[in-house]
Order: sequence, then structure tokens, then C-alpha cells
Amino acid sequence: MTQRHIFNSKQIAFISAFIAIGAVVRIGVDQVAMVVVPLYAVIIKIGLSETLSFVSGLVFGPIAGFITGFSIILISDMAILPGAWTPFIASIIGLIGIFGGIVRYLRRKPTARMMLFFAVPLTLLSEFLQNAWVSLFFNTPLLITLASGAPSLVTALANNMVLFPTVGFETVKYLQNQVAFGNGKTEPEN
Repeated sequence: MTQRHIFNSKQIAFISAFIAIGAVVRIGVDQVAMVVVPLYAVIIKIGLSETLSFVSGLVFGPIAGFITGFSIILISDMAILPGAWTPFIASIIGLIGIFGGIVRYLRRKPTARMMLFFAVPLTLLSEFLQNAWVSLFFNTPLLITLASGAPSLVTALANNMVLFPTVGFETVKYLQNQVAFGNGKTEPEN
């Protein structure tokens, strides 16, 4: 009987690298944001968490995308400050990776324009879910929470609209064109 592994060693290495890079960038951005405390909620939206989650899902599938996003937030929050929000925010960013995996089944060879297209609704979804969680947890009206989160939304949108079609697209292109996945193909079996 053959045992089928969900990921091969190259995939695990890249997923692990995405998690490490995403967590380190998020920790670094947090350190910068702590210097400018009044702008913390805006500055913390700059980073690679959502881009790397989406890319991981797009290249390796929805499970890898979720693991990448969830782990980036979980690991970086352990260094920053874990709280009641950690599993929820980690799950929301993991959801971005799941969507990357869904997109993978629709279009295996993405374009930069397609990456930009998905950056907008996924960022809006992520920010809405994060604000909804804040609204529920702190018992504040959702509309007020959404309004107060508008500057963070603008920063997150700008961040993802730049990073998805540039860093994200180039990473996907590299992985799909250069990396063999152990089966002689440039795409994993799933």
C-alpha cells in the first residue's frame, strides 16, 4: 500500500519559507508601528501576510494557503502580543489562502492583472471580517467599527494592490515555471 503525502519536501520548504518571511516582516512592521503609536492600526496593515497566503494557496492548494496565512499570524503574534484576536485574525488571513487555492482551480496560470483583480475583493473581505470580529468582541456597533477602520482599510488595499500583482505574481510565476514538484511536472498533483 502506498502512502500519499499531502505535500512533498519542496512544497513544505516553500510553505515554511513563506511563513517565516511573512512572520518576520509582520514582527518588523510591528516594531516600526510601535514607534508611531497613533498610526499603529494603519502601519500594521503593511506587509506580506495576505500576499503570501494567497500565493501559497494559488501554487500549492487551499490547505497550504490556509496553513500559511494562519501560521504567519500565529507565529508573529507570539512575538508581538497574542490575544483573544489571534485565532480569529489568523483564520481570516488563512481564508485568503483558501481563496488562492480556489482561484488555482479556475486559472492555473495567473496574470498580474488577475492578481490585482483578486487583491481588491479579498482585502475588502479580510478587513470586513476583522472589523466584524472587533465589533463583536468589544460590543461596538459594526458601522462605527467599520468607519473607524477606514484608514486601515485604505492602507491594506494599497498594500495588497501593490504586492499581489508584483511580488505575488512574480513569486507564483517563479514557482510554476522553475520548481519541479517531485512528479516531473511544474504543478503539484491534487
